[in-house]
Amino acid sequence: MNCNLFIISGPAGVGKTTLCDRLLIDFAENLKRVITATTRKPRVGEVDGVDYYFLSKQEFARKKSQNAFLENEIIHGNEYGVLRKTVLGGLSDVPNLLLNIDVKGARTIQKAFGRNSSNTGNLISIFISPASIEVLQERLRIRGTDSGEEIRKRMETARQELRSVGFFNYNIRSQDRENDYSQIRQIFLDKRK
Repeated sequence: MNCNLFIISGPAGVGKTTLCDRLLIDFAENLKRVITATTRKPRVGEVDGVDYYFLSKQEFARKKSQNAFLENEIIHGNEYGVLRKTVLGGLSDVPNLLLNIDVKGARTIQKAFGRNSSNTGNLISIFISPASIEVLQERLRIRGTDSGEEIRKRMETARQELRSVGFFNYNIRSQDRENDYSQIRQIFLDKRK
């Protein structure tokens, strides 16, 4: 890999996707999104190959057996993974890649890059923390895409994920979308190739 890999991570509902989408629009000429794969069903408006690669469980298992994933995790009963070729395959026509990923996946990629000296690019990891656990729970409720049971599971996961903040290069404590974006934008401007 001869480019920067920006990882944006944090608990579900903290606003990662909104922040990533805005960064991709503002810096489209030199930033490309790493599309991850999942076995979960698409949400309304999501497009295969744009938002995720939506794979059947069988196809995901086949790719795992072929060592096609740089990392993969089971999150809330669905599998998610970063295809090796999307990060290491030299497929990027821009100098910077952006990966919106769960905390477990981010930690796996951090460990892989730390051990593999052939990765010459820079890994810049950003953790988005909620203002409070209560604010996060309210965001998930307002988002309206998860059942009460799913929100409960996501809150349990969030409490565990918040313990990983120290493993990231940057921690942005979410205040509001404009402030959060301003901080991410500045990190990108400072670290981009």
